[in-house]
Amino acid sequence: METVVVIERKTFEEIMVRFNRLASRVEEICHKSEAKHLGEWLDSAEVCRILQISPRTLQTMRSNGTLAYSQIVRKVYYRAEDVQRIIPFVEERRRQAALNGKDI
Repeated sequence: METVVVIERKTFEEIMVRFNRLASRVEEICHKSEAKHLGEWLDSAEVCRILQISPRTLQTMRSNGTLAYSQIVRKVYYRAEDVQRIIPFVEERRRQAALNGKDI
């Protein structure tokens, strides 16, 4: 069974003003949150696939500081922009290795 609630116009208008104020505040918070977007994070398997390298090569890149990373428990994550930044470096290393008859 539905219940109908009747309120005075003044009360309704006051509720609407407060609701609109709340909606504006929520939109403002969402906009600020979008501005602070952290970017996309990739796991090790995705980075190996993108760079076409082995997990051991990726480990070496972490160890020597070539690629920054974050670790949560035992899972390692990389920022997509950091991975994109080192693509030319990896391709150059691949070219150099090919000239020496090796593979990376």
